[in-house]
Amino acid sequence: MSEEKNDRLESSNGDVSRRQFLKGLGGGIAVTGVLATATETETEAHPAPEPASASAVQRLRGKVRVRLNINGQEMTALVEPRTTLLNTLRDHLDLTGAKKVCDRGSCGCCTVLVNDKPVYSCMMLAVDAQGKKITTVEGLGTPEKMSPVQEAFVEHDALMCGFCTPGFVVSCTALLQKNRNPSLEDVKKACSGNVCRCGTYPHIFEAALAAAKKMRGA
Repeated sequence: MSEEKNDRLESSNGDVSRRQFLKGLGGGIAVTGVLATATETETEAHPAPEPASASAVQRLRGKVRVRLNINGQEMTALVEPRTTLLNTLRDHLDLTGAKKVCDRGSCGCCTVLVNDKPVYSCMMLAVDAQGKKITTVEGLGTPEKMSPVQEAFVEHDALMCGFCTPGFVVSCTALLQKNRNPSLEDVKKACSGNVCRCGTYPHIFEAALAAAKKMRGA
């Protein structure tokens, strides 16, 4: 019996002959070679892109450059649009006076002045603070030349752990900029957005009233 006749008989029985298997295998190899050649040709026509530059990577990450007026100086920082003013101050501009404690607008430790109004910096985006006048506790005074409020806090021992102190100083400063003769109730109301876990409220209120008296005398 010839090989061709044998192949037909095997195929009619539902089996694949050796000759048919070899033919199929050879065709698969040929197709693979064609595809490989086509892939090489396409790679040559469309080479892989070069690594992105640093600026391109920054754009891909969605960062933006913000310009902020802080303590009378123009400062810039490259941040993500979601970055808060607090994180921008602390992590990008090395202004760590505003403390990051609750990070949800409830303790007041991160209070700064925005256009002379007390604001939780953890609740404001840096991009929204552009074009506004920002004052942090660093802009109120220095260890060598403290503001009246800062001096009063030292003189009246109005601090313990110190985490809440910058926020209280800023809030009291905002009050005294508008009202040089506040009552105790005025001071309490001005500080109502600040929390002192150590419980030094009486000394804080005394310091604010003393600072107001000193500022009236000046």
